[in-house]
Amino acid sequence: MAKSTETPAIPSCEKPIAPDPIARSIVAIVEACSRFRWTVLALAILVTIASGYYTATHFAITTNTNNFISEKLPWRQNLIALDKAFPQRLDQIVVVIDGATPELAEAAAQSLTDRLKRRPDLYQSVVRPDGGSYFNQSALLFQPAADLQRTLKGLSEAKPFLITLAYDPSLRGIVKAVSLIIQGVKTKAVTLDDVDVDRPMALLGDAFDGVLAGRPVFFSWRGLLAEQPADPRELRRFIEIKPVLDYAALMPGEKASDFLRETARDLGISPKSGVTVRLTGLVPMADEEFGNIADGAGLNAAGTGLTVLLIIWLALKSGRIVVAVALSVIAGLAATAAVGLMMVGAFNLISVAFAVLFVGIGTDFGIQFSVRYRAERFKEARLDKALAQAAARAGRPLALAAAATAAGFYSFLPTDYRGVSELGLIAGTGMFIAFFAAITILPALLTLLRPPPEQEPVGYQFLAPADRFMSRHRYAIVAGTLLVALAGTPLLRHLHFDFNPLNLRSPKVESVATLLDLMKDPNTNTNTIDVLAPSLAEAPPLIARLQQLPEAARVTSLDSFIPQDQDEKLAIIAPLAKSLTPLLDPAREKEPPADGEDVEAMERAAAAFAATAAGVTGKGADDARRLAGLLRKMAEAPPQKRDVAREALIPSLDTMLDLLRASLNARKVTVASIPPDLARNWVSADGRARIEVAPAGDSNDNDTLLRFAKAVRTIDPNAMGEPIAVQESGDTVVWAFIEAGLWALISISVLLFIVLRRVTDVLLTLVPLLLAGAVTLEITVLIGLPLNFANIIALPLLLGLGVAFKIYFVMAWRAGTTNLLQSSLTRAVFFSAMTTATAFGSLWLSKHPGTSSMGKLLALSLVCTLAAAILFQPALMGPPRKVNLSGEDA
Repeated sequence: MAKSTETPAIPSCEKPIAPDPIARSIVAIVEACSRFRWTVLALAILVTIASGYYTATHFAITTNTNNFISEKLPWRQNLIALDKAFPQRLDQIVVVIDGATPELAEAAAQSLTDRLKRRPDLYQSVVRPDGGSYFNQSALLFQPAADLQRTLKGLSEAKPFLITLAYDPSLRGIVKAVSLIIQGVKTKAVTLDDVDVDRPMALLGDAFDGVLAGRPVFFSWRGLLAEQPADPRELRRFIEIKPVLDYAALMPGEKASDFLRETARDLGISPKSGVTVRLTGLVPMADEEFGNIADGAGLNAAGTGLTVLLIIWLALKSGRIVVAVALSVIAGLAATAAVGLMMVGAFNLISVAFAVLFVGIGTDFGIQFSVRYRAERFKEARLDKALAQAAARAGRPLALAAAATAAGFYSFLPTDYRGVSELGLIAGTGMFIAFFAAITILPALLTLLRPPPEQEPVGYQFLAPADRFMSRHRYAIVAGTLLVALAGTPLLRHLHFDFNPLNLRSPKVESVATLLDLMKDPNTNTNTIDVLAPSLAEAPPLIARLQQLPEAARVTSLDSFIPQDQDEKLAIIAPLAKSLTPLLDPAREKEPPADGEDVEAMERAAAAFAATAAGVTGKGADDARRLAGLLRKMAEAPPQKRDVAREALIPSLDTMLDLLRASLNARKVTVASIPPDLARNWVSADGRARIEVAPAGDSNDNDTLLRFAKAVRTIDPNAMGEPIAVQESGDTVVWAFIEAGLWALISISVLLFIVLRRVTDVLLTLVPLLLAGAVTLEITVLIGLPLNFANIIALPLLLGLGVAFKIYFVMAWRAGTTNLLQSSLTRAVFFSAMTTATAFGSLWLSKHPGTSSMGKLLALSLVCTLAAAILFQPALMGPPRKVNLSGEDA
């Protein structure tokens, strides 16, 4: 094998010309790191390990979008005050229980509540806001007087039926109770076609038919007794839970939620048993959102990493240089993550994107330096000298790009949009770390790995025709581009900001899907606004004014839980309660029958129904004959079938009888009668009364919520709730970006003027950046991509990466570089943009809508930024003032 003729990498006495102190300092740092490479790398390894350990042990992320906005704002202060007044409503799990029958829903809710209350280590409070002993006892009092009259009339007519069931709540008793129909027909008090006669026969027949056929049977005694089917609201129950959160875990409420689901399974509560249990509320939404973001993130990250490595290799054509760049970026990313956690304590859903920004821009610095190194290595065989020359020529643009990019990110620090201001703090600091890694760790690794000399020029010679075309038609290119951008400016009037944070969450996860389901019903709508009255006594006038708002569908307060016209209703209930309550006493129940007794009762009932319907026509007679046949089959079936029938009919019968006994025991209630755990939701410890207002119309529509919030605030400017938070958040975000944009333009302009010393050169840097921003926003309107709380971080990225790209070209142009498209700079910028695009592509593929929209807008802004840098800026700059004939740049 031929020996390499490469000169060993020893410190060079010949230093390249460094035109200013910044470049000379960077050259000195690069040379020192090359000379003391082992020391530099040892320190880098120690810092990386320490950073990784700190990040792993202190990593935290908050998914609460309310925390995106500064707590100093007045409306946030109102929200915080409301949370302090009613702390049990903060960080809740809301359990939504849907039953195939009212009895199933009620039994499931009560059994689950009782079981969860036994675990104070997991749940601070467990409250049924719509059920429990108070509501069960007062159920009849909440009915309008006319409805109550009809209900009691039906109960009075069904008295023999109810007494029989209460005396013998078994299959035997059920069959005997239904057989009372036959006595009524014989005495001609009723006919088989009467609705109140036919309905029990048809419903019981359906139940027995289902049992015999092996189908799930969910029987409702309320449906058998009532004239109308159950209202959908009767099929749903709620439990409000304040869990004990484990803040050391990435999903603090996961343990409480998992135990809740496990308990439901242990109790046999499942869709198979006719009951569905779903969780929503801030806690499960936050946990599931993090899980949604993390779902597939590892695979995406691995794929992204491999793709980025491939792109870096295509840019640098050397495995050794690729390793050097990758390791320096990893070290910088680890340090940035640790420093970021030290500064903010916990990442949020926006600031966590610093990693993507760092990979994009940090890799850009590495590629810029390495491509410059390769260009110098083509002319210079000595590695150390090529590194020094690369530092002299690329160091100053890199330093300016890092400073300008950091200034762009830091411009968000004064704003009230904490989500992005924290991102700006972390990403801005990360730019200095990335730059430092590029001029320290990267040269040390290159010296250690010793890539071979370059055998051919690094630039894109095949783009010579494009350079010539742009040179000949530069005025047409500039004018045409500006005209297209100006023609699209009317689109900016239609720029849409989606204020609804729900649209950032996946509608497929249980918590969000459940919340969207609840929002369809005004009675369960969670997009409500809370108004605080100084006391309960002062609440009624405020309630009356709120009820007059056409934008309000429902107004609820503690008084809503006190039935109206109680004296009148109690007088209506009293006669039936006096006669029926003693007969429903559980102490009168017979001993449960043996299976043989149930069979005997079924056979007798089958014969009686068949005889009664003999020779009679009509639906009632048909249902009687059908029931007779099914009873006969049930009697002849194996005992297991009757066990299934008992499971389908008797538990719901017990629930119905318990509810009936409680409701007939109605007593006059006052505020003092309301259970304390329920009252705490409506009256604070200091006596303030909460009034909840629900919107009319589509509560997931931004315009509806804005009108609703505005209307309520005309009555109480300090009102607070999600619709107001959404409106105020949107205003805060819009103003934050206006404010940040101004700060960014001022700070970057000042920085560029200090370094470039020419107003025209500053404009040559900023005009393409502003053009890219305008075109990006115009395209979002054309493709129907609204801005939102997450994807709006594309704008600081546009400032960051855009300024870096523009500076590289302006500095090369000032140095006398001609034919920019053919230069190594264009190669570096192009592949840098590709690595960034790959990182953004991983966001686009996320299953989380907010993260995905972030990736879409980031990719769009990157394309516009790259096009402005490579195609528009060279044409705008034109020929350099002084051409450098010795190479690409001086």
